[in-house]
Amino acid sequence: GAAMAEAEGLVSVDYEVFGKVQGVFFRKYTQGEAKRLGLVGWVQNTSHGTVQGQIQGPAARVQELQEWLRKIGSPQSRISRAEFSNEKKITALEHKDFQILK
Repeated sequence: GAAMAEAEGLVSVDYEVFGKVQGVFFRKYTQGEAKRLGLVGWVQNTSHGTVQGQIQGPAARVQELQEWLRKIGSPQSRISRAEFSNEKKITALEHKDFQILK
């Protein structure tokens, strides 16, 4: 039905993760998890000690990665919080894959 089609729509969301998230392979694990979920986007370290990026893909999968960014992260990371912004519906993916940006 219509609800299912809605649930499978594509979304884009920006994220920033706070805590001990640099120097703990956080970007590599985020990329791996995103690829496992079939999502595209990017991840990078910021100059103020956080990790930020963008996720795009089916809404349900994006939500899975949001939960992962909020609670799990890489094995040695200590996430204090994750913030999400600019969530919007998109008609097509704007990235080819999920990249680690320097």
